[in-house]
Amino acid sequence: MNTFTPKLNVLTNAAPTQFEEVEQAVLSKLSVSDNNILLFVGEHKQDAALTSAGYKCFSAPDFNTAVGTIAQLETVLHRRPGVIIQRLHAGNEQELQAWQQYLRQSPSLATPFFLYSDNISAGVRETAKKYPFIDEVISAGCLSSLSSKVNFIRKYKELSATPAPPAPSRQTGEKASPKRTVNMVLKRAFDITVSGTALVFLTPVFLVIAAIIKLESRGPAFYAARRAGKNYKVFKFYKFRTMVADADKQLQKLQHLNQYNAESGAVFYKVSNDPRVTRFGSFLRNTSLDELPQLFNVLIGDMSLVGNRPLPLYEAVTLTTDDWAQRFLAPAGITGLWQISKRGKKDMSVQERIELDINYSNKCSFTYDMWIMVNTPKALIQKDNV
Repeated sequence: MNTFTPKLNVLTNAAPTQFEEVEQAVLSKLSVSDNNILLFVGEHKQDAALTSAGYKCFSAPDFNTAVGTIAQLETVLHRRPGVIIQRLHAGNEQELQAWQQYLRQSPSLATPFFLYSDNISAGVRETAKKYPFIDEVISAGCLSSLSSKVNFIRKYKELSATPAPPAPSRQTGEKASPKRTVNMVLKRAFDITVSGTALVFLTPVFLVIAAIIKLESRGPAFYAARRAGKNYKVFKFYKFRTMVADADKQLQKLQHLNQYNAESGAVFYKVSNDPRVTRFGSFLRNTSLDELPQLFNVLIGDMSLVGNRPLPLYEAVTLTTDDWAQRFLAPAGITGLWQISKRGKKDMSVQERIELDINYSNKCSFTYDMWIMVNTPKALIQKDNV
């Protein structure tokens, strides 16, 4: 009987070894978790940051070999890839279609999937948008922070895959809480009414603010970024631009000015008198006018008028423990308990902010929302330029 000896290509400087030899090396280095197995499909990208992050990297030249590699990992090592990276190249649209079909047929393989490109152009992003299974487009500069991206996406997928509680059965006499249902209906109706009306009447204000922003500095009038809201749902979050156009690239240089400490493991970022903020941007922030475009997020249902602030992904990824994740059970909002309690004060700790978010998550109701709305105006004028 003929036997087939499969190969797993490990990303090292040495030539690929036979699977039996690789098996011993992998078993001796891999932890119990699958999370440190990385499968790179296409011409591989060797990067020391991946090794230092604890990843054991395997390569596959194409889709068919990659699927075979996954099968080998599952059958022989009882492991699965913790992350898959597909290199984008000319003519691999067929491979992406094959991945789409494969992942659709393997719903249990909820592995973070990245599309790798040396240059992330608008065309590359458009390609990625056509395939919902692609979690993000990355380049070489993203590999050093890959672990945080993977952890966040994995947590999001786990929550998304969690089945909703079964509907109450009439036979057992169970009924949905009328109070909760009324709260949800009132909250959404209030959000739609207020945000829709405000957007109509504030259109002239939008135009004036946008014109001043464009006159003061180069760049778009609006700032759009991916944020994590209720149940870690990621959406595009809108604000008026208050910083210089390349503000995100300067973030790392200003870490030493962060008013939050990261001793607890959670990360929030806020700088007093941030040098990236423009003069008009400072006025918009101090009057909270920069928040007005979020009315559109409220209207389409990404956010509510009242809730916990949607967080940038680099902040949300640090709040995935069972205790802290509770703050994501509440809707994302423009204003909330944190804003009226501590906004603009320098003496706030990470723990205090999380506790305020969890407090709102536990007490969330339409009546509580109205109380927060009534107390919001006095919090609109900040005491500190943060």
